[in-house]
Amino acid sequence: MSTATTTSAATSPRAENPLLAYARNYGRKLRGGDMGGLPAVAGLIVLCTVFALARPNFLTPGNIANLFTQGAPITVIAMGLVFVLLLGEIDLSAGFTSGVCAAVLAILLTNEGWPWYFAVAAAIVTGVAIGLLLGFLVAKVGIPSFVVTLAAFLAFQGVVLKLLKEGTNISIRDTQTVIISLENEFLTPLLGWVFVAIAVAALAVVQVVTKLKRTGRGLASDPWEIIAIRIGGLAVLLGAAVAVLNQERSRNPAIFGSLKGLPIIVPIIGVLLIFWTVVLRRTRFGRHIYAVGGNMEAARRAGISVDRIRIAAFVICSGMAAIGGIVAASQARSVDPNTGGSNVLLYAVGAAVIGGTSLFGGRGRVIDAVLGGAVVAVINNGMGLMGFSSWVKYVVTGSVLLLAAGVDALSRRRSVAS
Repeated sequence: MSTATTTSAATSPRAENPLLAYARNYGRKLRGGDMGGLPAVAGLIVLCTVFALARPNFLTPGNIANLFTQGAPITVIAMGLVFVLLLGEIDLSAGFTSGVCAAVLAILLTNEGWPWYFAVAAAIVTGVAIGLLLGFLVAKVGIPSFVVTLAAFLAFQGVVLKLLKEGTNISIRDTQTVIISLENEFLTPLLGWVFVAIAVAALAVVQVVTKLKRTGRGLASDPWEIIAIRIGGLAVLLGAAVAVLNQERSRNPAIFGSLKGLPIIVPIIGVLLIFWTVVLRRTRFGRHIYAVGGNMEAARRAGISVDRIRIAAFVICSGMAAIGGIVAASQARSVDPNTGGSNVLLYAVGAAVIGGTSLFGGRGRVIDAVLGGAVVAVINNGMGLMGFSSWVKYVVTGSVLLLAAGVDALSRRRSVAS
């Protein structure tokens, strides 16, 4: 009896280390073409290292604060574009949609004297209405999204000119502090640490609850070690950022006033990121988005209202473009015919794709927009510090976008082959 027991114990397989199993599964996903945000994260590390070595002032508290604020409008617009790209569609009008909504905001605030909350609501409603129109033309009329949004891209330039009376610049007055503070004011050092605590606690709750639910249902889940690494990593990253930004950045606080703390726009983007991530990953609507983007006909046969999903995606995209326009108006403290124009759309689409969202639909996350927006902001900021002209920035950003699209295409080909 004892011999049999000993023999059985000796021949039974040893439990695999959870970290090794997770690493093996992750490597399998990479080989299968599911790269996620890994290329964007690697690119960020390389870019930040190069610029920090070339220009030591790149990692100063003042420039880090500039990075957060400079990339905010593009990041917000890119968040909305993720929903459209997940369906395999495109919205070329998102840039000028943000311009139209910013013009509505400025006119109601400055010319009509509306309270800021009513003006913000009107701007967002304008974006939602634009999204409904675009989505209806794509889903119900059957016009390709490229054609519909290209036509809107051209038309909305005229709408912005009309609203701004052929080129008037409308300033956001200093008395309208709520709007201006979005991009130009900072949390107190104490509130910065409160934000870190809330963000880390929220991630911990989500990770632990997800782990317990999946374990209770007998489903595979991430090991506790990986969950601890994620929570600790976020705590270290946010803690380091707040510690740096809480340092005094004003050259002469006695004359110019104190300048320290986390930019207000950061927690706003954090709230938007959490909200839309929950919508995509934890709701039926989010699952339907992925299903329609993966195979529209299969989704239709499964009983999903494909047209409704497509319209909703364009509504979200244009609504987020409206919020991006509000952030851009705050950043510039004014609205003019160039708001939402120039390279805004190209950078926003580039941010989503660089971050890891597939142009072919069915694969992507809202955090991809944040990662890609960070890459775009770092390139523009770092190359500006190094004294490169605008054409070099465009060439480098375009090359990074082409590289990201190439990685996406090769990854999809590999996943199909496997």
